[in-house]
Amino acid sequence: MQYAFAHYNFNVANLEKSLKFYDEALGLKPVRSKEADDGSFIITYLGDGQTHFLLELTWLRDWEKDHYDLGDNEMHLAFVTEDFEGAYQKHKEMGCICFENPKMGIYFIEDPDGYWLEILPKRK
Repeated sequence: MQYAFAHYNFNVANLEKSLKFYDEALGLKPVRSKEADDGSFIITYLGDGQTHFLLELTWLRDWEKDHYDLGDNEMHLAFVTEDFEGAYQKHKEMGCICFENPKMGIYFIEDPDGYWLEILPKRK
């Protein structure tokens, strides 16, 4: 029996704000969306246009807080880019870089809900 990655989920407080962030910061675009008949949730899947892996953003109408408790926030998604310097400059201008590790040659950006996303250069 074999398995393949399909998607990863982040719950978000403001779906429109998150969609704008993921498009601007990482070029992720909506692939499909599902809304509950009663309006209690909206699930939107984002894709990178290159792989089959999707990021699922879930908005819950009845969520009563303005943020999610991410604990120590040790989990994260990682993205590889061929233009690491260009990505760094873009993210610096956006003000979303939350941690840098020059020794390892990586940095992290933070989305509107506090999720960390690792940015890696494409290794040769």
